[in-house]
Order: sequence, then C-alpha cells, then structure tokens
Amino acid sequence: MKYSYDYPRALVTVDAIIIDSETQSKILLIKRGNNPYKDFWALPGGFIEMNETLEQSVCRETEEETSLTGIKFTQFKAFGNPGRDPRDRNIAVVFYGLCENPEKAKAGDDAKELKWFDIHNLPELAFDHEQIITGFLQEVNY
Repeated sequence: MKYSYDYPRALVTVDAIIIDSETQSKILLIKRGNNPYKDFWALPGGFIEMNETLEQSVCRETEEETSLTGIKFTQFKAFGNPGRDPRDRNIAVVFYGLCENPEKAKAGDDAKELKWFDIHNLPELAFDHEQIITGFLQEVNY
C-alpha cells in the first residue's frame, strides 16, 4: 500500500490502564527508560505498527513492556490535545483491562522498571497520564 504524505499526519499510540483483578485498587505503571519523560512513571503503551489493529497494538505494547499477556482490553477513550507529547502531534487511544496474575509483571523493552501503585496515590506521571487516569476513575466510579 502506498501512503500519501502531502498533508501533516498525527502519530497514533495506545496506552493501557491495567488494574489488578483481585483488589481492583492497584494500577500498573512503568518507569520510562527513554526521553521524553525519562525516569517518570507512565501507563504502558507505545506507537502502533502499520499492520496492526489498535487492539493488537495495545496487547503487543503491554507484553513488550510488562511481560503480561491474555488481558482482555476494552477501549476507553482517545486523547489528542495538541502538546500532549513533546515529540510531535500525537493521538493516544487508551484501553483498560483487569490483570489476573499481577505477580507475573516484569519490566521489558523501554520500561526501566514497573510497579503496582494504589490507584488513589500515584506518583508524578509523564505526558497527560494523570488526566487520563483521573478521567477513567471518574467514569467507572472508583
């Protein structure tokens, strides 16, 4: 397939809100190993591949960064305010899912480390991830 780049294009990413299924009070965050926001905590996620669906992208990114597989993800919302990513114009499609085996999470790829945080006591987050999580909690009445 040939792509036309006569017009500016936004980048598309996926982010994953992963909640532990047992208590439903912990969220999995990764510590970023690369700029921008190196050493900041963030939702697992990354850029889509051209041959993937959004669902395939979020599953791949989750596995690459956390080693977790088999999470049933549901699409939450898209976030696309200009400036949300200092690298370029970026639209993130956010998914959420419950993790049945939180003990199997291991940092990989560009995730320096990962940690389960109390969903109401989060560290400073990269990008607009605080806004994303806050909006999610309000919509699901946490």
